[in-house]
Amino acid sequence: MEGAGVVAGKRETSDRIGVVVVAYNAASTLAAVLDRLPEGFRSKVAEVVVCDDASSDCTYTVGKEYQAETDLPLTVIRRPQNLGYGGNQKAAYRWAIEHGLDIVVLLHGDGQYAPEVIEDLIRPFESGHCDAVFGSRMMDPGSARIGGMPLYKFVGNRILSKFSNAATGLRLTEWHSGYRAYRVQALKDIPFEANSDGFDFDTEIILQLLEARKSIVEVPIPTYYGNEICHVNGMGYAKDVALDVLRYRVHKMGFGSGEMAFAEQGYELKMSDTSSHRKLLTWLSEGPPKRILDLGCSNGRLGELLRLEGHSVIGIDTEKLDGVGDRLDGFVEADLNVGLPAEVGKDFDVVIGADVFEHLVDPASLLIQVREVLSPRGVVMASVPNMAHWYPRLRVVSGHFDYERRGIFDAGHLRFFTQRSFERMATGAGMRVRRRSSAGLPIEVTERGGPSPSRLMGVVASVDKLGLALSPNLFSYQLLFELEPT
Repeated sequence: MEGAGVVAGKRETSDRIGVVVVAYNAASTLAAVLDRLPEGFRSKVAEVVVCDDASSDCTYTVGKEYQAETDLPLTVIRRPQNLGYGGNQKAAYRWAIEHGLDIVVLLHGDGQYAPEVIEDLIRPFESGHCDAVFGSRMMDPGSARIGGMPLYKFVGNRILSKFSNAATGLRLTEWHSGYRAYRVQALKDIPFEANSDGFDFDTEIILQLLEARKSIVEVPIPTYYGNEICHVNGMGYAKDVALDVLRYRVHKMGFGSGEMAFAEQGYELKMSDTSSHRKLLTWLSEGPPKRILDLGCSNGRLGELLRLEGHSVIGIDTEKLDGVGDRLDGFVEADLNVGLPAEVGKDFDVVIGADVFEHLVDPASLLIQVREVLSPRGVVMASVPNMAHWYPRLRVVSGHFDYERRGIFDAGHLRFFTQRSFERMATGAGMRVRRRSSAGLPIEVTERGGPSPSRLMGVVASVDKLGLALSPNLFSYQLLFELEPT
């Protein structure tokens, strides 16, 4: 993600460029805004669409009169009802997609952003290395205040932008400019239709570009404050922006509904010193190399680490992900809910079920089958989330139980376990516990989506470690078991 600047090396482009003019009660300014589009740019633009958001004045009439007299490829649309700032953009971007545009520029009909510099927003696309270009009033120090930005807006802009950068790891000089250009393909790749219809739409689309790993470039633009009417509730806008950024960060960590973390993979290795995967690797480092069956191996990253330790690993999962065949000694594509297929073989020294049994309809039946493919001295090593942990207890007691993207309430979990219930299942499957352990909170998830305050996280980790020692049942985020046949 780029903060500012353009990769060198221009190229000739045949991109179809469009301009979306969002307008609400802009009858007194709309014609002047269109007049100010540079002459050189007017010959390059493929489409200009004025989107009148059900104005109470004659904005639509002014637009139609201008259309009759101009050589611009102008379309004027009147919304039958007010869609809101974000809703108006959604409809406009749908229009841009339907009309085969390659680049679309967002311009405001109230004249707050200078049409004279619109080519500055188009120029970075000529390198072919960016997906969005934002005009920033903050790139040139002091220019925003010289241009008339009120002090309270300047301070609020700076505070909110710094907060958003700190929470996401971006380095944008301004999050709140409404002068933007997007590559239309980038818009197709993000779920912008799910965004707010309000003014925080612009913040949410930044978060979606970040999530989709799209490149953002900033260019300096002049600041202008005239007699336009501001329709933004400053305090409400600040609250919405802060909540959007925090919600994105929480979703990246695996909590909440997770829709803002739409591009994130759900399964990944947990490799902190106290994590379940690290503890399983420690157990498997004891003794000579082993023949291992990895249930629900996903992308094979855990098995790859085991192979580096000299073990032989066969993986099984419902889908063969990219690279898994190179990371493991063998792979079988099968649904564990149906059972273990015969082709996995037998005589395994270890069968690993790392974060697997909670995803199964009938884990007890699978555990019985697993016992049959073990070697005479073979064992099962499993990790499951602990429903007795303080977090799910708090969620249930407070009446806020719901599935989440990751963690104990992962949306893919069909079964919930406590230590007692898992051991009871193991006993019913003809297994007994050889040893058990536990893992605390996965503190490393706080770094997903951006940097985290290391000192604070260190305190949280220390408190969690102490709680785990004093009350394992309440503080064990995951339970680990080594099982052997009875």
